[in-house]
Amino acid sequence: MTHGRRQLKLGTFLSAFSGPNGWRHPSVPADAAVNFEGYKKVAAAAEEGLYDFLFNADSAYITKDSIPYFLSRFEPATVLSALAAVTKNVGLVGTFSTSFSEPFTTARQLASLDKLSGGRAGWNAVTSALEGLGRNHSHDKIHDHSLRYRIANEYLDVVRGLWDSWEDDAFVRNKETGQYADLDKMHTLDHVGEFFKVQGPLNMERSPQGRPVIFQAGGSEEGKDMAARVADAIYSRHSDVKRATEFHLDLKRRAEAYGRKREDILIFPQITPIVGATQEEANDKYQQTLEWIDIDAALQVLRRFFSFFDFGQFPLDEPLPDLGDIGKDSFKSTAELYLQMAKEEKLTLRQLALRVASPKGDFVGTPLQVADRIQSLWESGIVDGFVLSAHLVPEGLHEFNKHVIPILQERGIYRTAYESDTLRGNLGLDYPENRHSAARNRSSVHS
Repeated sequence: MTHGRRQLKLGTFLSAFSGPNGWRHPSVPADAAVNFEGYKKVAAAAEEGLYDFLFNADSAYITKDSIPYFLSRFEPATVLSALAAVTKNVGLVGTFSTSFSEPFTTARQLASLDKLSGGRAGWNAVTSALEGLGRNHSHDKIHDHSLRYRIANEYLDVVRGLWDSWEDDAFVRNKETGQYADLDKMHTLDHVGEFFKVQGPLNMERSPQGRPVIFQAGGSEEGKDMAARVADAIYSRHSDVKRATEFHLDLKRRAEAYGRKREDILIFPQITPIVGATQEEANDKYQQTLEWIDIDAALQVLRRFFSFFDFGQFPLDEPLPDLGDIGKDSFKSTAELYLQMAKEEKLTLRQLALRVASPKGDFVGTPLQVADRIQSLWESGIVDGFVLSAHLVPEGLHEFNKHVIPILQERGIYRTAYESDTLRGNLGLDYPENRHSAARNRSSVHS
């Protein structure tokens, strides 16, 4: 790790508004999903709170049943590049799929963002889980779950190989001698695999952080295994102690099996903190988030994780029946988590849909209560930080920054200033040595 003392890390979703119908809130511009000023405000709030990164979730498939926010929104590389110009420290993590795109294109886009931002890019590598997405990319459907991850693993190897096309000091740019680059330090990839054939090299030099930080969000067996092998950080849906502990132990065990150190991979569960002067006031704020969510909107959100399964055939106020393997090739781990939650807590379909559309969680209370819960889970060592999902954008972030951040700082577990100019540096992750430089160094030692 770059920094000797462990510190709490925070990120937040780069979202125009919260909840499926958050655009209806009086304080939110109706066109917030494509209003860049709104995104700038979220980014400003993140830097105000000294957050490590903005997390841009994305998908490339919509239907008439999609929630409003998804119907028209910015593509990740575009909006993150624009934000790079108006931010200084916060990391810029974008979602790019491994299922229906070329690894060279993704490698170039992210390397460009990394250089453009001075070393602040991150990649949320996903396999794409919506059934209809394949039909937008010349396929009849998405690949089955296991095949998606076989493709993804090779895709990641290709991208990481391309990011090592140039050694750190390859670009000499010596005006006196006329040497622009040391071409001995340029390397082709010459990859020929099961799914991809890529020559390289990449036409983009390395950034100050070496290469973009890799995030992964899969919770299935294949997803966790891929994360343990190559990811620097993982986005998790587990913020309760029991599930978070199980997830942590499983992931760290897998990472060690790949020869990695436990601290090489960071875990970030999602939480929705809502603070009030009293517990009652915080609860009232949560209830207000439900005012803009009718049951039809909540069911829309739920359906997305189950291949747009029609839940309308079931009674709203009765426990959810056994759904078998619905969702097995879509958001597999998330669908399984929601079904397990419904079974364990005996939730009705209405209760589950509202819980998914506007999760309350354990981080609703006074600033002291929220800070205590964050510190307790972080000090247990099972998480490294949190991805905040604001109940109201950006007001919820400002409230958290004003009332909770100072408590965490006073306790000495959260930064009072950014430690680095790069995302990797602020996360405390090691600088990745270029594989060709490493080989050169090993050769010189043994010669």
